[in-house]
Amino acid sequence: MNLIRLTAFAILIATSTSGSDSEKRIDAAASAFQELMRTADRGIPRDFLERANCIVIIPGMKKGAFGFGGKYGRGFAACRGRAGWSAPAGVRIEGASIGFQIGGSSTDVFMLVMNSKGMKRLTADKFTLGGEAAAAAGPVGREASANTDVLMTAEILTWSRSRGVFAGISLEGATLRPDGGENERLYGRRITNKEIITGTVPSPRSARALTSVLNQYANRQRRT
Repeated sequence: MNLIRLTAFAILIATSTSGSDSEKRIDAAASAFQELMRTADRGIPRDFLERANCIVIIPGMKKGAFGFGGKYGRGFAACRGRAGWSAPAGVRIEGASIGFQIGGSSTDVFMLVMNSKGMKRLTADKFTLGGEAAAAAGPVGREASANTDVLMTAEILTWSRSRGVFAGISLEGATLRPDGGENERLYGRRITNKEIITGTVPSPRSARALTSVLNQYANRQRRT
């Protein structure tokens, strides 16, 4: 039975990565964030966005079931520095949970990294949401106040959008790790997420749309 589950999860991963190159994925990330921020009355609260150190966008995360539940996605992380947003670094999210689901879905996932401790997680080999990193479903609504208990406890806040519905989502148990292959395709060389999000690596031409939309809606520089 375990072999069946592992094989099914491998199929899910292969399906979600085929036919989609890096440029399409980064454009999808930019479009997903822009569409979300254009929503009139629901979305990531602006005061949370302004306080965040980093953002992670996973466009079209796959969730499916073949006798078990699973999720897999590829996306990008960017962090604030003295000069504004960093270039984007490739990330992968993956996880599985036992369940009785049938079929699958594609969901845009957004994460805000709220402090320097959470930011350091993005430079690690991998970390587990709800394990090494304290994570919580984010509140929804432009007018939601950032003066809530969630800011006192969570390093990372998470949301999802599927079929036009936006909500906080728990990703507890999912693993986030660097996507070295994505970085190599974007930058033309091997480069680590730490070099990208903590340094002065210029954004590649293909990432201009994402950098532009981040600067448009969340252009506060990190206070140092």
